[in-house]
Amino acid sequence: MILIKLGGSVITDKKEYRTFNRDVVSRLCSEIKESGKEVMIVHGAGSFGHILAKKFELNSGFRSDEQIPAVAQVCYDVRELNAMIVNELNSAGIPAISIPPGSCFMMDDRRISFGDGEIIKSLVDKGIMPILFGDVVQDRKHGFAICSGDQIMERLSDIFDFEKVIFVSDIDGLFDDDPKNNPDARLYEYVDADTLESVRSESSVDDVTGGVYEKMKSMMRMTSPHRECILVNGTVAGRLRSALNGEKVICTIARGGIQ
Repeated sequence: MILIKLGGSVITDKKEYRTFNRDVVSRLCSEIKESGKEVMIVHGAGSFGHILAKKFELNSGFRSDEQIPAVAQVCYDVRELNAMIVNELNSAGIPAISIPPGSCFMMDDRRISFGDGEIIKSLVDKGIMPILFGDVVQDRKHGFAICSGDQIMERLSDIFDFEKVIFVSDIDGLFDDDPKNNPDARLYEYVDADTLESVRSESSVDDVTGGVYEKMKSMMRMTSPHRECILVNGTVAGRLRSALNGEKVICTIARGGIQ
């Protein structure tokens, strides 16, 4: 089985509140179906979650009653985004159902906790794809916190023996600078722990769950001697399908692990 993260930068316009990239998502779902691979999917919140979460500092935990309407709105928005993605998957012939983290999981000091994943395993065993996503989750210490898609990916990679992990973004891979602002930025084809330390942590788009550096650290933690973690550009037609099929594709491959 292959674990896929559909990043918020691909499935939404992260700068425009509640803007769904339906055509891109539809194509990505078709590529997943065409690959014939057994997969599990997590997706980011993008502009359906990050804009309000940042404005009301939801990842800082409960500070005032003024945050409560924002919590409710973000939870509503990300569930609507998830429903649209589940619809596209089902339309592509992939049986999928929503698993909202905020409805069934807890966090403790911003660390996700959902046991051994029994519910998720049960669905997978029946041939149903559980779709999880970034969400606002109740936190024992802080009242509530942001549960990012990357955190969910890490937890799932501990529970399941995935052969490969693929992060789908809106860039070709990891660069030594922001390729959207610097046309001479160099793509890293492979990344290990030493390479990671030389990578800039700034991201071209604000992200309440961490910048590029933190995302790469997350990817590195998901690698193993038998598992690669790939960052690929989902805005380019065919690249996700090629990555799923093990074909050579423009991307960054993380190897070697990190503590």
